[in-house]
Amino acid sequence: MTALPSENCSVQNQLPQANHSLNVSCLLSLIILGKILLNIFTLGMRRKNTYQNFMECFCISLALVDLVLLVSISLISYFRDFVLLGIRFTKYHICLFTQITSFTYGFLHYPVFLIAGIDYCLNLSKTTKFSCKCQKLFYFFIVILVWVSALAYVLGDPAIYQSLEAHGTWYQCPTYVSAQSYWLSFSMVMSLFVAFIIAWPEIITLIQAMRITSYMNQMVLYFPLTSLSQSNVISRKVLLSKLIVCFLGTWSPFVVLQVILLSIPVQVPAYIEMNIPWLYFVNSFLIATVYWCNCHKLYLRDTILPVDPFVNWKCCFIPFTIHSLEQTEKLVSVTVC
Repeated sequence: MTALPSENCSVQNQLPQANHSLNVSCLLSLIILGKILLNIFTLGMRRKNTYQNFMECFCISLALVDLVLLVSISLISYFRDFVLLGIRFTKYHICLFTQITSFTYGFLHYPVFLIAGIDYCLNLSKTTKFSCKCQKLFYFFIVILVWVSALAYVLGDPAIYQSLEAHGTWYQCPTYVSAQSYWLSFSMVMSLFVAFIIAWPEIITLIQAMRITSYMNQMVLYFPLTSLSQSNVISRKVLLSKLIVCFLGTWSPFVVLQVILLSIPVQVPAYIEMNIPWLYFVNSFLIATVYWCNCHKLYLRDTILPVDPFVNWKCCFIPFTIHSLEQTEKLVSVTVC
């Protein structure tokens, strides 16, 4: 008779833990579902006339990995304890999969940034000459290699393995916060700030003279102040102001968000922080940087420029390539002040 109270207490202790496990799994599922919907919305909003590149392939692969993670968590939450292909899956694996994904995402910011930048530089300099099919296969191979390398590093690092063993429980599931994303965001925001300060007079002049015109059946901004007779130094400075206006015109809310996240001590889990809007923001920054660093090549008519899925950079280069734009294109608005 004396054993009954202790058994009742044991049952009462297990019920809150079970409810907490259910709440954690449901919360993770809702967060990842929201991220997947954001990924789909972003991929749907992009311009479809962009050519294949590394960043595009990686964004699609990230969306697929998020989907696999959501399906895995949902299946484990529903069945709770089952065997698949000889492997027993329990609620413990919800935390384990989330932690492994967080560590993998957290180590991918620098490699993706570096590879995408190299890809744009090589395409702009015409160093790589592959057919469309071979180029897609090459990007597919690089993306798979990046994912496998990051996952192998996560699973092979003794410190990470000990962290997974120490905290891999269903009632205590801390997630990894990436330092790479913080410093990458900090570097980009500071670069934008310095470039904005340097080109501040030109930016004001451009905004005052900016017009909206129709070019190639698209609405673009037109800056009529650029002259091909300018020296390379002046052209580079003018191009910098144009790039800043175009970039901030599209990504200014995201820049403000990055400033807020950098200013306040917010720890965003890596499986949330690595998302497709963030990657396209980095992509636009890389394209603008490659344009500015290769300013001398933008005067060539046969140069194939990287196309941004969100930012329309045509307004930066129309005066470089079309001399009589004001006679051939009809301006559709007055000067924007």
